[in-house]
Amino acid sequence: MYAHLWGTFETRALFEETGRLQSWLDILVALARAQADLGIIPRHAADAIAGQARVELLDLDHVAEETRRTSHSTLGLIRGLQQILPEQAREHVYFGATVQDLTDTWFGIVMREVGSLLREDLRSVEAVLLQLASRHRDTVMAGRTHGQPGAPVTFGFKVAGWADEIRRHIERLHEGRDRWAVGQLGGAVGVLGFFEGDGLELRRLFCRHLRLADPGISWLTSRDRPAEFAGVLAMICGTLARVGADVYELQRPEIGELREPAPPGGVSSITMPHKRNPENSEHLDTLARLARGNAGILLEGMVQQHERDGRGWKAEWVALPEICLLTARAVRTAHDLLAGLEVDPDAMAANVTRHGDRMASERVLAALSERLGKHRAQAVLQDVLREQGAGADLAAALQDRGLATQEEIRTWVRRSAVGTAGRMVDDVVHRGHRAREQEPQTWR
Repeated sequence: MYAHLWGTFETRALFEETGRLQSWLDILVALARAQADLGIIPRHAADAIAGQARVELLDLDHVAEETRRTSHSTLGLIRGLQQILPEQAREHVYFGATVQDLTDTWFGIVMREVGSLLREDLRSVEAVLLQLASRHRDTVMAGRTHGQPGAPVTFGFKVAGWADEIRRHIERLHEGRDRWAVGQLGGAVGVLGFFEGDGLELRRLFCRHLRLADPGISWLTSRDRPAEFAGVLAMICGTLARVGADVYELQRPEIGELREPAPPGGVSSITMPHKRNPENSEHLDTLARLARGNAGILLEGMVQQHERDGRGWKAEWVALPEICLLTARAVRTAHDLLAGLEVDPDAMAANVTRHGDRMASERVLAALSERLGKHRAQAVLQDVLREQGAGADLAAALQDRGLATQEEIRTWVRRSAVGTAGRMVDDVVHRGHRAREQEPQTWR
């Protein structure tokens, strides 16, 4: 009932039992084929394994029963596959491999597939943001610091900052791909002792059959790969939560500058029908909190002992799928939010006007600094504003003190309110489009 809140169809297909088991079976097929290539097992055995290793052929009740009975993570699957294989192939299933060879190789596949999905969806988010930034390049709004109105910015400038951060995440996914999408074949303690001199060539062929990179050395207790991948995913969720927080705040009725798209048939409150709750923007924060928690578990997993340590490693079996599901949902939610975002330039302008000359205090400070020195000018302005209170007429107060004429103050206030915001928007949009044109269309 709530699956749509915590993942996407594509990621659930990877992690639900049927998809996961089929991926594990595909890994066993690749192992058998690589071993047959080197003459370690007969070719007919590898062919038989490849022909039967389909999850729909397995008795999953038997697999589950054997898993519980043996207290072994993969022995139930092995016996379930052996049950449907011809006699001459049964002894060649999972030949010389370990649980971690299977599950870590699955992690490599997962990081490749999820990375590809996220990259594609992030590019869609980026496209929406670049268009939104260009459209509102010169839409003036109040810039806010510490939650309070400060000096003017443009909405395009705010959005361009979001887009630039998303671009860096796309680049992080691209840069990390070759580190993450690797296989694992280490055997008992990582030295491939079961296979003697064939071990390294076997690992190379095994990885090639799965379109994974050869890791170069076994990584049984070297858990930086899933930790780094999770860190990038948590950062992606953090960026999207920041976007959501701005939208959440700016759609408050007393500010009223943005509004989330309202889905047809959507109900915000059963008891207060007038409300239009910020469902998507607040959910981005929820997803990011959960993602950070799971990233922390994966980071903890880097502290392991000796050549195998099941404590942190097995915790990854829960944490890595969770953070992948959460991040995929966050990116899709962000896209839906931003693609239908309602922007109210009139409300933005009205909020700037409502604060009067105070919104120009930075420009007045800059002008007075040339006359009085920066620190003296700052002290004078703070005294004036403190004495005059919330409704201070800044221009009149400065004139009364003999610090400037009305004409000078009007000139200062009329100067560009948003500095170089437009030029920075142009730069982000240009760089974003150029990067999109030059990068490969697929992550694989």
